[in-house]
Amino acid sequence: MKRGRLFIGALGCALLAVLLFGWGFSWGGAARDTPPVSAAEPVPINRLTVAPLVKRISPAVVNIAVAYPSPYAQNPLLRDPYFRRHFGVPDVALEPRLSAGSGVIVDAARGLVLTNAHVVKDGLVIVVMLQDQRKLEARLVGVSPDADIAVLQIPARNLKAAPLASADAAEVGDYVVAIGNPFGLGQTVTAGIVSALGRGLTPQSPVGLIQTDAPINPGNSGGPLVNMRGEVIGINTAILAPFEGNVGIGFAVPASVVRDVLRQARS
Repeated sequence: MKRGRLFIGALGCALLAVLLFGWGFSWGGAARDTPPVSAAEPVPINRLTVAPLVKRISPAVVNIAVAYPSPYAQNPLLRDPYFRRHFGVPDVALEPRLSAGSGVIVDAARGLVLTNAHVVKDGLVIVVMLQDQRKLEARLVGVSPDADIAVLQIPARNLKAAPLASADAAEVGDYVVAIGNPFGLGQTVTAGIVSALGRGLTPQSPVGLIQTDAPINPGNSGGPLVNMRGEVIGINTAILAPFEGNVGIGFAVPASVVRDVLRQARS
């Protein structure tokens, strides 16, 4: 009986070894049939982006440089070299002052550009620089100081325009993009949401502004505020900050007001 048990035990071990060998062989074959995963192969990643919108709109966004008369040049005494030397005023003080802002082309056929009235106010020369680095001298064809909107005209050659929203359809919570020239750095894109509607910077303000938390800084003035459909819903006009920077509260003139000023300039 003992030998019988030993024989059965040995036979069971042999069968188990055969089965394990067979399984191992099949696993090895399966492994060899499966191609190895290469670390260099790109892994598709779903991402949320506004890049296509920016590529479509940014060619219509322009930088604006304005030359202003020097306050020293307006003084008759200081225009005389003798008095300049007497008062210690250098000759360079008479050179025009330069400031920078932003704008957006809204009519490619006529070369019409929207910006803020305060950007171009009292400017001697206004130069518009396109995304393709062309520099074109502009002339002022319409202005509304109350709405802080100005309409410029540049030579209409190979221009791209951004569509102006037909109505004030913005709602609080809508995603928006601001494009402009903050601090003279060049075209810059920021994003946020519509924070509030109908805001007034003062109790006497005649225009209800769009409030946004999309970062707007000095130099962004006159640039477009764009919705996710690629429509200009407003022209960035001001920031609320205790210093020269952004704290997440910016304002834009709504499209309905902008459209009225543009209509008057076209007539």
